[in-house]
Amino acid sequence: MAKPPESARGAAYRAGQESALRDAVAQVVAHTPVTDLHTHLFAPAFGELLLWGVDELLTYHYLTAEVLRATSMPYDAFWRMSKREQADLTWRELFIERSPYSEACRGVLTALHAMGLDTATRNLDDYRAYFAAQKPSEYVDKVFKAANLECAVMTNDPFDAGERPVWESGYAGDPRFHAALRIDPLLNDWANACPKLKASGYDVELGLGAKARAEVRRFLTDWLTRMKALYMAVSLPPDFAFPEESARATLIAECVLPVAREHGAPFAMMIGVTRQINPALKLAGDGVGYSSVRPVHHLCAAYPDNKFMVTMLSRENQHELCVAARKFRNLFLFGCWWFLNNPSLIEEMTRMRFELLGPSVVPQHSDARVLDQVLYKWEHSRKIITKVLAEKYADLLAAGWVIAESEIERDAQKLLSGNFWDFVKA
Repeated sequence: MAKPPESARGAAYRAGQESALRDAVAQVVAHTPVTDLHTHLFAPAFGELLLWGVDELLTYHYLTAEVLRATSMPYDAFWRMSKREQADLTWRELFIERSPYSEACRGVLTALHAMGLDTATRNLDDYRAYFAAQKPSEYVDKVFKAANLECAVMTNDPFDAGERPVWESGYAGDPRFHAALRIDPLLNDWANACPKLKASGYDVELGLGAKARAEVRRFLTDWLTRMKALYMAVSLPPDFAFPEESARATLIAECVLPVAREHGAPFAMMIGVTRQINPALKLAGDGVGYSSVRPVHHLCAAYPDNKFMVTMLSRENQHELCVAARKFRNLFLFGCWWFLNNPSLIEEMTRMRFELLGPSVVPQHSDARVLDQVLYKWEHSRKIITKVLAEKYADLLAAGWVIAESEIERDAQKLLSGNFWDFVKA
């Protein structure tokens, strides 16, 4: 009979030791560094594009939607307010006049508490004074340490007029931040992207003839190389279809996938966002829609030498997507995106993925747009990952299996970082 494995510290757990096992899982998951594989954060070199501090937290679009739902203030009146005034309103309405137990509100409090601020005082001016005393680069280190974040992957759009000059000026990189090439304008709005590419020196035309397709491939190669991007990414609507007769499908098949194969870069698709269902809310006005998983099936089957990263926005898509990942090893599932970033849904999805796919996924990414958000998103998610992982281990103990602490450490490292890097580098 094979001897049960032991860790370097000799800890192993058997039936009847479920409580000790849960404690061990909590300790391991809490102390395992994270690669946050999808964020909207920026390195300090990007200046004002790096958002941080309590006013940014309070005016994030999650809370904007909540405060405008909670009040009768006209939308236009809200948008005429300064950021500080919007933050004051949000604090008063959502934190003082109401109990802040929505996930977005709770997240603000978790972030403040993680930085050592006394949330019991409810003193917004004190919190502002704390952030005003911080220096961006040093504060990044402080937040990453508190969140136990090893590094984060940015979302980098070469069409963005505020971001592009930083890259073109010779940005040297930052070991805390990796790049991902975001190509939404290219794929979702070719009519407007085409003249911008032409103005940048790429000989393209709307008809996407052979020369134009070659130029788009040159554009993608140039920016992948300049950014040292880990993957290419796009956010797609619920009615995304592939194959189909469209500029987007042509660009994916003839430009994105060939360049991705050549560079070994995954193509990440975030599917299911319905833009501007309430335009009056501006950035807070986007919604969610059910999507077909069949385009993912087709892409994975028709392009086996490409790697695909996929997350979907609708809860109703999650089971079918998990089944698809069982069938295609070039399909990598990650995170609980946007409207799914709520504890009840994170737990449901994490349990489903562990049961169908074992430890071969990345259960979460922060999608943080404000630096401080990584504090709450990872603290909240680690607790859920701990709960589900401990339950799965307990099921193994009930079957007579023995779990070594070294195996818990191995699994946590894969779930929080290693699986992503293995897939990117495969």
